Amino acid sequence: MRIGAAKQSYVDDAALFDTRTQRIWLGLAALALCAFPLAANEYWLYLACLIAINVASACGLNILTGYTGLVSLGQAAFMGLGAYTVAVMETRLGTPFALNLLAAGLVAMLGGVVVGIPSLRVKGLYLAISTIAASVLAHFLFANLKLTGGTAGLSLPPARFFGLSLDTSFRLYWLIVPLAVLMLLGAANLFRTRIGRAFIAIRDRDISAEVLGIPLLRYKLMSFGLSSFYAGVAGGLWAYFFRVVTPESFPLIMSIFFLAAIIVGGMGSILGCILGAVFMTLVPELLKLVVGWLPMSANATLVLSPVRTIVFGALIIGFLIFEPHGLAEMWRRVRRYFHLWPFRT
Repeated sequence: MRIGAAKQSYVDDAALFDTRTQRIWLGLAALALCAFPLAANEYWLYLACLIAINVASACGLNILTGYTGLVSLGQAAFMGLGAYTVAVMETRLGTPFALNLLAAGLVAMLGGVVVGIPSLRVKGLYLAISTIAASVLAHFLFANLKLTGGTAGLSLPPARFFGLSLDTSFRLYWLIVPLAVLMLLGAANLFRTRIGRAFIAIRDRDISAEVLGIPLLRYKLMSFGLSSFYAGVAGGLWAYFFRVVTPESFPLIMSIFFLAAIIVGGMGSILGCILGAVFMTLVPELLKLVVGWLPMSANATLVLSPVRTIVFGALIIGFLIFEPHGLAEMWRRVRRYFHLWPFRT
């Protein structure tokens, strides 16, 4: 029995979903995800798959930057490692997609651990610059190695599941979305463990964490590895989704995209990486639709195309000025309002 909101056991305190209301909403969300592909058209299925891939990668970056406090601009490079791993294994070895995705995560994890070695000595802007250097090196390797197909890249066949070819957005939805949900649940559970709490301690005060007995290098490398694993799996899903992988598929701007997603959504929050990835994916699409509706010639549309990027950047900057804690904080504020309504003062 509970007294108010107090928890009477450690099991209750550690529960991921500790109220009946949360479980009901979780069930409704699961039903909505299952029903969505049955009612959506090809365009919305495409967006749903792309959002799920971005959510998975943003979740990985949030582990590193939001929870551990290590800034990285190499998320696109780690996704590229995962995508190329899947493409090479699929085209050269013909291995099952599940094994390919696991290998993609492990290869990216290895790359993340190597990149994370300087994190014991440098942090902040200097660490971000070192991850940019890793991105430049990865791009060079992607473009020049024979294994990766050089600048032409690699094309791969669709994934197959028990003989069924996953060659449409509808079929890929049932692979990408459930896997993204499992990755989110894994990250949410991570921060209820000793490892996740060590990450948070390092973020809040790394020197104090070391004094308390937390080995900084081990946990920082572990954070880099987990973040890169998520990025590698997301990159593998990206490869199966688009079925063409080139060095230009994972530019530095993509890393900035994911960093902006967790900032806009709310760093250090699983909900934040979901909302941020959804926001960052949908706003350009909405701007594209608005530009497409304007009565103008094709040339005018091309001229106006960069304006979408400017408007997009202005939205992010304005959002950060007026709500620096992200969309997750806005959602929590709305929940508190309706929790107290109609007795709000």
